[in-house]
Amino acid sequence: MRRGGPGGLRGMLIVAGHLTVAAADRDRYVADCADAVAAARAADGCLDFAVSADTVDPGRVNVFERWETRALLDAFRGDGPDDGLRNRIATVDVAEYEVA
Repeated sequence: MRRGGPGGLRGMLIVAGHLTVAAADRDRYVADCADAVAAARAADGCLDFAVSADTVDPGRVNVFERWETRALLDAFRGDGPDDGLRNRIATVDVAEYEVA
């Protein structure tokens, strides 16, 4: 957890989970997310952002994000993946967790 100012610990928003894509497309899908990952990491309020291939399931893509606030995440995210990426996703199992 991050240390805040003199008051101690500071909260954050964590987005974590996975999505599935066709196994034959998984590595290409992850590579096609590189621009989004770079943009997120450069965005205000992004503490970490990763999209990675699962080491066991050939169709699974792991997602992990940490943001300073919901507002900064929303400002970055907009409508989520573009249609080209969105249409390649079979299932999504991602949740958000607020850390106080």
